[in-house]
Amino acid sequence: MMASSEPGPATLPSRNPIPLSTSQEAQVREIYYKRVRAYCADEIREFASCALNRTFSATWLCRQQRLAMNNCMISHASQQEQDAAREEWFATRDERKREREAKEKRRKEQEKFHRAWWGMPPLPEDEEKTGPQEGKR
Repeated sequence: MMASSEPGPATLPSRNPIPLSTSQEAQVREIYYKRVRAYCADEIREFASCALNRTFSATWLCRQQRLAMNNCMISHASQQEQDAAREEWFATRDERKREREAKEKRRKEQEKFHRAWWGMPPLPEDEEKTGPQEGKR
């Protein structure tokens, strides 16, 4: 009772099978949601303007806008979009690393300034770079 005995094309669930940590997957999901919301921005805006200043009456008064918004989001929420979001995450990985390093550098500079301002001794890692302080035995 099979409709067709021809085998279909073998498809992989994703083009990016590299496993990511939970926080990395959450970042990919955020990119994915942002992309889908960008595709459906007009529908979302229409529903939001209809639902503005309404409570439970928005359920039936804005039904057409809600259904349009949901249909748009469902039509764009696909495995291809998830793959595109994952590829975007991998493409911006180096940029995020540079941002983290710059942020850490600023933090260390601010901490060094703070310690110098208040006359506190430098951290042990700072002593290795600058040598022992004068008067310290």
